[in-house]
Amino acid sequence: MCGIAGEINYKQKIDLNVINAMSKALTPRGPDADGIFTSPCAALAHRRLIVIDPENGKQPMTDGIYTLIYNGELYNTEDLRAELLKSGVKFRGHSDTEVVLRAFIEYGERCVELFNGIFAFAVWNKKTRRLFLARDRIGVKPLFYAETDGGLVFASEIKALLKHPAVKPVITSDGAAQIMLVGPARIVGDGVFRDIHEIRAAHCAWFDESGIKTRKYWELNADRHLENLDETTYHLRSLIFDSVKRQLVSDVGLCTFLSGGLDSSIISAIAAHEFAREGKTLDTYSIDYRGNRENFKASAFQPDEDAPYVAEMAEFLHTNHHNIILDTPALTEALDDAAFARDLPGMADVDSSLWLFCREIKKDYSVALSGECADEIFGGYPWYHKPEVLHYDGFPWATSVPERGALMKNPLSGGDAEDIVRKAYRKCLSEVSYLDGESSEERRMHEMFVLNLQYFMATLLEVRVTKGKRGHCAVFLQSL
Repeated sequence: MCGIAGEINYKQKIDLNVINAMSKALTPRGPDADGIFTSPCAALAHRRLIVIDPENGKQPMTDGIYTLIYNGELYNTEDLRAELLKSGVKFRGHSDTEVVLRAFIEYGERCVELFNGIFAFAVWNKKTRRLFLARDRIGVKPLFYAETDGGLVFASEIKALLKHPAVKPVITSDGAAQIMLVGPARIVGDGVFRDIHEIRAAHCAWFDESGIKTRKYWELNADRHLENLDETTYHLRSLIFDSVKRQLVSDVGLCTFLSGGLDSSIISAIAAHEFAREGKTLDTYSIDYRGNRENFKASAFQPDEDAPYVAEMAEFLHTNHHNIILDTPALTEALDDAAFARDLPGMADVDSSLWLFCREIKKDYSVALSGECADEIFGGYPWYHKPEVLHYDGFPWATSVPERGALMKNPLSGGDAEDIVRKAYRKCLSEVSYLDGESSEERRMHEMFVLNLQYFMATLLEVRVTKGKRGHCAVFLQSL
């Protein structure tokens, strides 16, 4: 987990006090180290949470012409390093940061198509006076920007952008509407505040004196599944094992979340096996709530308690397990801190739970593997199966649009509220690909997957970094 921020300005001298303020706002993302690079027209700031190569992974990283600030992790670092070495590229250390910089120098913007990982980064070319920005395929790592008079400011978080005097903390009626109507998601590419935008997932961009130009470098396309069950099982198992093992690479200790569900249990099982081979015991963490056993009520999203499954898996895997118990008043008190960490209202007690959970884990670890978004990818949510929600003409998590609109300070009519949501919804559906001869049910499943990928998954995959009254909490959640 790191934080990046910067400003490019072709007209005015950049105020380093502002850059320092932007950097300081990102301290919880990178409490271990910081640095600022300055050049005519450019200033780049970096905040670092050290995970790999403490000495040689320092940022900003420069070769004299190209300067990189990077937030993320590459899972094919060694594969790329081997290819670059064949081309005569020399390395000082073993950090993925250096691989990103050298890959950009060697391959240009095509490097993003070679990266297997989660990332948001910026590269300044001192000679051409151009800035390159890029974000990973799914959008795990955030990257926001705002154009200014003669320039551009960008950062990992909205709060850092708002430290710049040219970026005003103004929420328009459209911004307020998307919080109320589309939440907990927000409209793709929009930063809610006026003039703030985001580099979309799977996009890169160039900025120079002519402005900003973006390009989509990757997209999902529908294709026919030709494997049988055994082949599919083998293929999926190989991908999951490969993904988890690549994410176990760290120069600092790591742990896993364990909720007792399939996703976290599989990840913990693979990690525990790898740890055991090295003579180590994996630490796993779960969360529960005071009085949950007595008061638990089944729902479509959670039909059973986690606790029995957590205990069974922890015993089976022989992990050093930690069960963190939260009480309702603590969840309420942490709501403000959780919203501040995300910059925007999100998933209420879900966010405050995670905020408190990570704060406890941070006492022991800075890196945790988490099994987010299995339900979105494998169709586990009720809205994939309940006909009345599956075929709802809108976002499946926001079926009460008129009622939400009526709660606004300046209430929206049902029709106006639905028009706002429908515009974003239709835009998302326009990016869905289909196959010839598919049934309406199959076509709808394609749409549901893309709706979840672009919107609902984004709310869960955002890396939660918090700074509260009790101090910093920066836990790097590496998601499968």
